[in-house]
Amino acid sequence: MKKFVPLLTTIVLSVILTGMCLKDDGYKIGDEVQNFSLMNVNGEMVSLTDKQYVKGYIIAFTSNTCPVSKAYENRIMALNEKFEPRGYPVIAIQANDVRNSPADSYSAMQQKSYSRNYRFPYLYDEDQSVTRAFGATSTPQMFVLHLRNNRYKVAYIGALDNNQASAFAASQRYVENAVNELLAGRPVSLPSARAVGCGIKWKKSV
Repeated sequence: MKKFVPLLTTIVLSVILTGMCLKDDGYKIGDEVQNFSLMNVNGEMVSLTDKQYVKGYIIAFTSNTCPVSKAYENRIMALNEKFEPRGYPVIAIQANDVRNSPADSYSAMQQKSYSRNYRFPYLYDEDQSVTRAFGATSTPQMFVLHLRNNRYKVAYIGALDNNQASAFAASQRYVENAVNELLAGRPVSLPSARAVGCGIKWKKSV
């Protein structure tokens, strides 16, 4: 029994770190995304229909606390800097239940956004309804949406790139490639890649 406990712990940690989950719901490639409205760190409500010039969005489900989210923070900021002027701005959504992760509270989100000078919305999904609707399971997890016939459809789901440690060492930049292909009028050649990060901390059932 003593040998079994460390093995069980290892398995549980592996599931958490890879963001694996048994649920099989949420948006799939090609699905239409329903509009949502969540509070930004500046107290304003943000929805997909707020900006008139956009061609799509880069949605980043993230958190203050996950080490992998922290590793990708600068890269998410760089995506917005590069693609917001071209019609694909970033929207970041804090995905964790704050009762299970107090350091992901709304006030902590505000502090993070202001200290890092985020140029994109950082939204508070208090009841996790938007996170569940997308089917996000880990932080960070990326969704690229493109606008077609006044409807937002999912074009990419998964990791930002293939190297957590370094943007410079990444040989595949999944999100960047997807947006570039959409801007060129081409279908996304790699529409999904497994997101590796911290499992989302869900609200406990009552």
